[in-house]
Formats: sequence, structure tokens, C-alpha cells
Amino acid sequence: MPERPSVVLIPSQLQNAQTWGPQIAALGGDYDFHVADNTRDDTIAGIASRLLAVSAPTFDLVAHGMGGFVALEVLRQASERVRSLVLMSTLAPNDGPAQTERRQGYIKLVEDGNFAGVIEERIPILVHAARREDEPLLAVLRRMAEDTGPDIFLRQQRAIMARIDSRPSLAAITCPLLLVRGAECGITTQAHQDEILAAVPQVRLETVENSGHMVTLEMPWTINRLLADWLAR
Repeated sequence: MPERPSVVLIPSQLQNAQTWGPQIAALGGDYDFHVADNTRDDTIAGIASRLLAVSAPTFDLVAHGMGGFVALEVLRQASERVRSLVLMSTLAPNDGPAQTERRQGYIKLVEDGNFAGVIEERIPILVHAARREDEPLLAVLRRMAEDTGPDIFLRQQRAIMARIDSRPSLAAITCPLLLVRGAECGITTQAHQDEILAAVPQVRLETVENSGHMVTLEMPWTINRLLADWLAR
């Protein structure tokens, strides 16, 4: 029996394999999915190096949110190992003043003993306005945050805040790239996608209507189809 193609999934901060639950359930028979560990390193480069150390010689790379920062670093470290790239709900620049201020606010919540407040404050920017009372969806987000815990979250925040600007290296991406963004994403903008579209040679954008930042969980059937078509191309 031939080996299934290897696909590495990189979740965002405060998230884990549950981010990709619907996709793993739908496509796990055809692909060998591995979820990257973004919990033990306090730099994006460190997370990328750990991913490369345990991954197959070549793989497709699918990343969400913070995972996109790691994916772009993987390409800087070992682009020859990545067959194709999918970036969901992510962006290439490093943080500006507004993003830094927001992250410092999260850190203060944790330091004040209110880690649970971090996810509650983030929910309005993570999901479409129509889903802010969707208790099953919110329960998944809260559970992933609880599983992550405050110490790992602070480690992830340090990694994100210290990341480099990836825009100068976008033109060096030679593998095919699929961008996916929820039309109502509260973290990324169309301008962020346009920067990538203008720089990368083999790239296309899919905008998912009726979705916020958490496209894999908000619109799972759409993402399942997009990912199945992309990986089977």
C-alpha cells in the first residue's frame, strides 16, 4: 500500500489539533496529517526548526494565524522540503504599535491572574458576528485555550512579538501557495492578502464568505473542499 502524502498543520496561538478537527476527520484517510508543536519554543525560528526536525523529507504545509508566521520561517530555513503551502487567516508583516499594545494587554490579563479573560476578549475578533453566541464553537475555542494554559500562551506571545517582517522574503517563495481568508476576519485584512498576492509567483486567494478568523471551524465544509482540491491537484 503506497504511503499517504505527508501534510503538516500549524495551528495558531491558544490553539491545537482541534483547529483542524473537521479537516482531519474528512481527509485523514488520504493524507498523513501531523500537527506541529508550537508550545515549547519562545521564537518563531525555534518552532520552525522543531517542525523540520520531526517532519517527513517533503510535505505540504498548511498554517493558520500564528502558524503562518512559522510557515514563512520554515520556507526560509528549508524551502526545498515544502511541496505546497496553504496560509489561512494570516499575514506577512511583523506587529505594528496597535498590535503590540493589544498583545501587552493580553499579557497584563495573564499577569493579573485573568487568563480566562484573554479568550473572552479575543472572541469578537476570532469569529463572525453571527457566531458570537454559537456555544459549541465557542466551547472549542475555550477548550483549546484551557489546554494551552497561561505559561505556553506567554511563550507564544513572546515569539509573535519578536518575529521578523516576512514581506522581504515573499518573492523567494517558489512553491504553489493558496491563501484563505474569512471575509469578516477580525485580524487580517484584504490589504494583507494583496501584499502576498503581489509578491509570490504562484499564488491564489480564496475568500470565504460568512466567516471570521476561524475559517476551519466556522466553515468546515468549505475548507474541507478547498483543502481536498488543493492537496489532490
